[in-house]
Amino acid sequence: MEDNNNKRDYDEFFKPQKDHDAEERTGKAEQPSYYYSYGPYKSGAERPESEAEVTTYTSAASGSTGSVEVSPPRPVRPFGYTDGSGQQTTFNGWQEQKRQRTSFKSVFSAFLAGAVVVGGLMFAADKTNMFTGDVKPLTSSPAASQSNAGGTGSAGSNNGGATTAALDTSRPDNISEIFKQASPAVVKIETKVKARSGRSGSSLFSDPFFRQFFGDSFDNQQPQSGDQLVPGGAGTGFIFEKSGYILTNEHVIDGAEEIYVTVEGYDKPFKATLLGSNYDLDLAALKIEGDKDFPILPIGNSDTVEEGDWVVAIGNPYDFDHTVTVGVLSAKERPISIPDQNGTRNYKHLFQTDAAINPGNSGGPLLNLNGEVIGINTAVSAQAQGIGFAIPTNTVTQVLNNLKNNITIPKEPAPYIGVQLSDISQDWVSELKLENTEGALVASVPRRTPAFTAGIRQYDVITAVNGQKVANTADLKKKIEAAKVGDKLTLTIVRNGAKQDVSVTVGDRNENSDLNN
Repeated sequence: MEDNNNKRDYDEFFKPQKDHDAEERTGKAEQPSYYYSYGPYKSGAERPESEAEVTTYTSAASGSTGSVEVSPPRPVRPFGYTDGSGQQTTFNGWQEQKRQRTSFKSVFSAFLAGAVVVGGLMFAADKTNMFTGDVKPLTSSPAASQSNAGGTGSAGSNNGGATTAALDTSRPDNISEIFKQASPAVVKIETKVKARSGRSGSSLFSDPFFRQFFGDSFDNQQPQSGDQLVPGGAGTGFIFEKSGYILTNEHVIDGAEEIYVTVEGYDKPFKATLLGSNYDLDLAALKIEGDKDFPILPIGNSDTVEEGDWVVAIGNPYDFDHTVTVGVLSAKERPISIPDQNGTRNYKHLFQTDAAINPGNSGGPLLNLNGEVIGINTAVSAQAQGIGFAIPTNTVTQVLNNLKNNITIPKEPAPYIGVQLSDISQDWVSELKLENTEGALVASVPRRTPAFTAGIRQYDVITAVNGQKVANTADLKKKIEAAKVGDKLTLTIVRNGAKQDVSVTVGDRNENSDLNN
């Protein structure tokens, strides 16, 4: 009976109360609220019947019956308390639930067991080469091993001359040793030229290297006249034979009346003799005389250098003598063309490097990590940073004896057929009776050229070479330059709308330098 009385008191306390004052103001009884919910408020939406339950209640005051739609209550998490015996008991009839605890010792033991298992598996995999199979460690040549160790390493005696190559992610640590060994053989070259009207010459601003890449506007000294000698170009070279033979760029000593070479350790510069030079290759050989042997730099094999290999440049940029810079070989086989007052130098097979090269570095050595010369620093791009060029030593060694003995170096054969070409515009398609603008239009054909001898005439359109279509003028030039002097090419031409094949023997442009193609 006591429980029933408590329940009635509970229900009576939470029973909705009637607002009599509101009834008097509105003249009508208050209607029960329609929407209650547990959870987020959802405006303007009716809860589906499956998600709500309707509770019917009876008003104690009026005896009227109403209904309220409510969401079902969420399950209430049961809770309890622990008595002194460690047993969990219920509270007011709530369901008892005993909480499980994990001890620290159990967690730590599981961690140690896992570490032992993983370590054992790793050890077994390493011993049995479970994942690598027969893959062998990286190896390098003895020379490379020496370069990595500053030139002091040696090949292993029990592994066939191969040593393990470490993957070095930082700069090599032997740059200072390379510089100390190479620097005495690197020389500064200064020239004197006859004063010319409008240009006096300057050890810096008259440097041919500087003029080629930075223009002539920097030389603003007052004009001089007469036979007076004034400072001309300034550059770098290196001694490659102990008797005093020096290599440098031709543009460093171009136009010089006198050449002076400053060697480290000597108080006065030496007056040098020009042995031989070549404009196309941009190379020159000098000779100085001394009372003892000079330090030298060994010439290495430039074919062994790969893109990404470390390189070291030493020179005299902007009159800062014996400056060392470090970089990598960025690319190989780079062709560039540089016009100057004597024509255009068409460089081929150049190295590209990001080692800093500036005016005054011309003719200086580009070294590998063995301290061997693998290139002669020659040019730099004025429009960019970190784009310099060097002549590979394998190009130099082929003509070195000619330079030393002042023997004329034959020019590299230049394939050509001897025609002036033009791209085809849309306006010419109908007039030349063509199907489209593909091909190269012959603008002129000089006499005594391979093309003239073969019967090609002005306004012919070359559409194919050996059956391969010609897209435009540049494409035709590329196909001709890919051939060798003496090769016979079958050119397909369109003349007055009719196609025909013409056989042409490729000639050498050097025999007629006035022609371009």
